[in-house]
Amino acid sequence: MDLDAFSDVHRGEWDRLKTLSTRRRLDGAEADELVRLYQTVATHLSTVRSSAPDPVLVSELSQTLNRARTSIAGAHEPAWRDVARFVVLSLPAAFYRLRWWIWGVSAAFLLLAVVAGVWVATTPEGLAAVGPPSYREEYVQNAFAEYYEPGAGFAAVVWTNNAWIAAQCVAFGITGLWPVYVLVQNFVMVGAIGGMMAHYGELGMFLQLILPHGLLELTSILVAGAAGLKLFWTLVAPGHRPRGRAVAEEGRALFTVAAGLVATLALSGLVEGFVTGSSMVWWLKIVIGALALGAFWTYVLVLGRRAVALGETGDLEEENVGSVQQVVG
Repeated sequence: MDLDAFSDVHRGEWDRLKTLSTRRRLDGAEADELVRLYQTVATHLSTVRSSAPDPVLVSELSQTLNRARTSIAGAHEPAWRDVARFVVLSLPAAFYRLRWWIWGVSAAFLLLAVVAGVWVATTPEGLAAVGPPSYREEYVQNAFAEYYEPGAGFAAVVWTNNAWIAAQCVAFGITGLWPVYVLVQNFVMVGAIGGMMAHYGELGMFLQLILPHGLLELTSILVAGAAGLKLFWTLVAPGHRPRGRAVAEEGRALFTVAAGLVATLALSGLVEGFVTGSSMVWWLKIVIGALALGAFWTYVLVLGRRAVALGETGDLEEENVGSVQQVVG
């Protein structure tokens, strides 16, 4: 297709659509003309994209159609509809597409935590690496349990700390190295503390105080690490998509995941602040933590599978993405 000739033929219709889209009031004939031109220019855009994908013209026609759509349909949908769409479609789809990465990363780093714990619990070298005897005894007998003080202030501190850890995995995920460093640091520490508690016969206390909130909290950190590593792998192996486009799409979906993790970490912070250190019986605390984790995975697998089947990816809607350079092939 001769793009210049196509533009010359239809430029008048495009300019007329722009003019009608900017008017505050239209009479009946003009409103009918606006709708007709919108449909016509939408066909023109489809033709350009399939036959002569010039990024400048595609961007121009897309913006013209967006303005016309607003004129025809009125103002943007209420904010609550955007929120509902995000919660029901975009977020679960972004999590669901990460599920294999989450499970793989979880298996690797939970195994690392177990190895670190066994090493500390069963070898003099591992135990000595945690600290001197006086420090270890004080930590096991007092400091570990006293850390979990019930209250909103403690919950806020926990949420902030965990959000910072997750944010590092998201912000520096493209490096491929920083998420691994953050996960190794955190899971070796968790394993080492568990090993130290086990060495002194307090493994039960460790599990009672770590599982209620830790089930969802550690899962959230693993999700952040998995999301960061997936973005890195997209840079390395973009598949059938151009590398720039693939990284942009996965990067936007990554920030959808980050927004969701704000909520999961807030929930785990509430559990840690009001359940873990409370006077509830230990089994009820663990049940509450398990229910929180179960709710997360139900949300991901049920709503996420449905959203992906509908074509959702966690990326922005097309009209919010902006200009995307077209490629042939």
